[in-house]
Amino acid sequence: MKSWTAALSLTTLSLAMLVPAFGQNGQREAERMVPARASLTHAIDSKAAQPGYQFRATLDNNVHLNSGVELRHGDALLGTVVADDTNMPGKSHLAVRFTQAVLKNGQTVPIKATIVSLTPPSDQVSDDYTAPDQVPNSWNDGTLRVDQIGVVKDVDLHSSIASPNSGVFVSTKKDDVKIPAGSELALAIAATNNSPANPANSGS
Repeated sequence: MKSWTAALSLTTLSLAMLVPAFGQNGQREAERMVPARASLTHAIDSKAAQPGYQFRATLDNNVHLNSGVELRHGDALLGTVVADDTNMPGKSHLAVRFTQAVLKNGQTVPIKATIVSLTPPSDQVSDDYTAPDQVPNSWNDGTLRVDQIGVVKDVDLHSSIASPNSGVFVSTKKDDVKIPAGSELALAIAATNNSPANPANSGS
C-alpha cells in the first residue's frame, strides 16, 4: 500500500474545501472523534450498489478510539450504501455509512465515521487535475462539514459530522458515481458506545 506522501505526489485532485460549521450541530460528536485513514478494498458503483449493499475498507494506521479500544492497522471497517440525506443537486448520488470495525480476532466495535477526504489510486486520476496543497487527513474537531470537489473525475464529496451517514458522493455531470478500489479515505471516527468489543468471538 502506498504511503500518504506518495499519494499526495501522485494523485491529482481539485482543491478540497474544509468548511467549519458554527454552533452546536455535531460539535459534541466531533469532540469524541479522532482522525483515521483507510483504503477501500473494492470499487463502489452507484448503479450496482443499491441501499443495503455492503462494502469494507481496511485501516492504514493504528487508531485509539474514545472508548479506549485501539484499532490496528489492517483491521476492517464495514460500511453500507444508504439513502442520501443531503438533497444535494446532482444527476447521481452515492451515500455510504460505516457502522462497524472488525478486529483481527473477529471482535466487532460499533463505530461512527465521517469521510473528510478521499484520494483515488494514482492510476485512476486524469492529467488535468492539480494535487491539493494539504495533508491527507487535516481534520480536527473544529471542522464539522466537508465539501471536497472532484474527489474523482466529475464527482464531489459532501459530509457532515452531524449526519448519521459517513458521506455522500455526488455527480452533476454523470448518471453514475464510481469510487475506485484502493481509494484512500481520511476519516473522523469514534466508537458509538463504551463497550470495548463484541465478546462473541473473544475466545478466538
